[in-house]
Amino acid sequence: MAHANTDNQRQEKLKEIIDHYMSNAPGARVEADLCLSMNRWGGSPLLMILDASFTSVGLGYFHSVVPAVQRFRTWGRCSSLRDLQDADLDSLRIFWKNQRSWEVARGAASYLVRLQEDRSLAEERDALACWAHESRPDRWREDPIGMVKGVGISTFQYLRMMGGVDTAMPDKIVRRVVERALREAGWEMNIDGDLALIDAVRHIGKASGYRSADICWMCWLIQ
Repeated sequence: MAHANTDNQRQEKLKEIIDHYMSNAPGARVEADLCLSMNRWGGSPLLMILDASFTSVGLGYFHSVVPAVQRFRTWGRCSSLRDLQDADLDSLRIFWKNQRSWEVARGAASYLVRLQEDRSLAEERDALACWAHESRPDRWREDPIGMVKGVGISTFQYLRMMGGVDTAMPDKIVRRVVERALREAGWEMNIDGDLALIDAVRHIGKASGYRSADICWMCWLIQ
């Protein structure tokens, strides 16, 4: 009984801490909703892939990635994954110079174009959703998008989130915030490795009444 009471107290403490963190990130649930409803960037799979691909190089998200995707959106010459697949690389690099990011974007786009054709899916959004829900983080290295040069598990997970899957991106910011929350709550939870961190975010969400995507966005917004 004493052990159960201690666990309940720790869970209540963890919820209190996560609630406090969430209060400092009022936009977290809105951003998570956009991901899970596949409405990031107005629901454009092309822009979602660019978002994930630009984010993959580790530059500041709100100061570098978001403005670059916004500039690309206003260009108007490339509006679909097929357009991106066929676009001239030099013309694309005026928006984002990193070549690896474009290789990631074009590789992911090419796979989703094939998937749409192979499954006779109506829209590119359907292909992204299909891939996101069928893919698994524990097998990301064997996944067609995971095998694209430059794609790591964080890029893989972020794209799955934007494809409507409630999960977490195991980057250094999420790890830092989760470590702090667990330490403050007095919880011992294994977060060694990316898969353990993804699972820990899920457990924390379950204990505190939030989705993994909520917690992930909260971590990014409070840093």
